[in-house]
Amino acid sequence: MKVVLLADVKGQGKKGQVVNVSDGYARNFLFPKNLATPADNKILNEIKGKEDSRLHKIETEKQAARETAEKLKGISVKITAQAGSDGRMYGTVTSKDIAEQLKKQHNIEIDRRKINLADPIKAFGTYLPDVKLYPEITGQIRVVVSEK
Repeated sequence: MKVVLLADVKGQGKKGQVVNVSDGYARNFLFPKNLATPADNKILNEIKGKEDSRLHKIETEKQAARETAEKLKGISVKITAQAGSDGRMYGTVTSKDIAEQLKKQHNIEIDRRKINLADPIKAFGTYLPDVKLYPEITGQIRVVVSEK
């Protein structure tokens, strides 16, 4: 008998899976405890629709990440920092600062946690931190840190 699991069942499968079990197991254990429901065409179509919807959402998110990565290629973010008398920079430039300036200068919003800086930037110059936009999609931002 084919059933759709409504909860994780040890030895059978995870929630939402369609599994084949014996009739007695389904009638005497799974159905009374509301762990499964019979797999009829209506429920199978709902499951297929949800899966298609999930795959479409993933594909649109990947496409948006690719477009953002393409935008980041030609962009340079300029950050000015204060310097002391010896020419060294006061403070550091963090991923939060880069994300704020990217939003302000180019109107591209990226979460600061997606910008991968090995260490905060402590010197003037040009840097190319990676931006993890999606699990397989990364981009780079050109960050120019200059003196005020």
